[in-house]
Amino acid sequence: MKKIGLIGGTGPEATVDYYKAIIDAFKDGSGEMDYPEIIIYSVNLGKLMGFMRSGNYEGAIAYLSEAIARLKDAGADFAAITANTPHIFFDEINGQAGLPLISIAEVTRAEALRRNLKRPGLFGTGFTMDASFYPDSFRLKGMEVVLPAKEDRELLHHKLFSEIELGIFKDETRELLIDVIGKMVQQQQIDSLILGCTEFPLILTGPFYHGIPMLNTTRIHVDALVAYCRQMP
Repeated sequence: MKKIGLIGGTGPEATVDYYKAIIDAFKDGSGEMDYPEIIIYSVNLGKLMGFMRSGNYEGAIAYLSEAIARLKDAGADFAAITANTPHIFFDEINGQAGLPLISIAEVTRAEALRRNLKRPGLFGTGFTMDASFYPDSFRLKGMEVVLPAKEDRELLHHKLFSEIELGIFKDETRELLIDVIGKMVQQQQIDSLILGCTEFPLILTGPFYHGIPMLNTTRIHVDALVAYCRQMP
C-alpha cells in the first residue's frame, strides 16, 4: 500500500472524519487491522484564513505548498487536502508538489458524471462559492453548477465559521440548510447538491434532501484516496 499524506486542520472536524473514514475502508472483518500508513500535517486554520480574507493568495499557496513538502519529506507517496476551499489554488499547488495530489473537485466531478447528474447545486464557504473551480471543472463535462442566492451564500458562510467549523451542530441550523436546499430545488431546478465544504456532511448526514442526492465530497474524496493507496507501485 502507498503511504497517504493529508493536509488537515482546514478544518479540524473534517480531518478527523477523513482519518476515520480511511481506516474504516480497510476494515474487512478479519481482525487483521491491516491499515495504511497515514501522515497528517495539520495547518493553522486561522493563519490560512488570514491569507484568504486579506486576498494574499500567494501567501496561501506558499503556506500549503510548504505543508505538502513536509508530507513528502515524511515519506508520503501521494497527498490530498482535506478541504474544498484550498482547491481554489489546486493547479498552482499541484505544480509545486513533487508528488501526486488527488483533487476533491475532479473526483467529485467524476462521481457526478457517473450518476448522470446535470445541474448540481453547490454549498461551500464564501470563498468556494465565489470561485470558479467547481463551475469550470463541471462545465467541461456538460454539467452546470448552480449557486444559492446571495443571502443564502452569506448564511452558509456565517454558519460554517461561527458553528460548524467549531464542531457545533444545531438542529435549527440543519433545518435552515435543508430549507435552502428546498428553495434551490423549487426555484433553480437543481438535481443534486455538492457539499463543497468537508464540514457540511457532518451536519447534513442524509444521502437525500428534498428528493435530490447529496454529493458528499469527503466520502467521494476518501474513496479515491483509498483506491489510489491500494494501487500497486
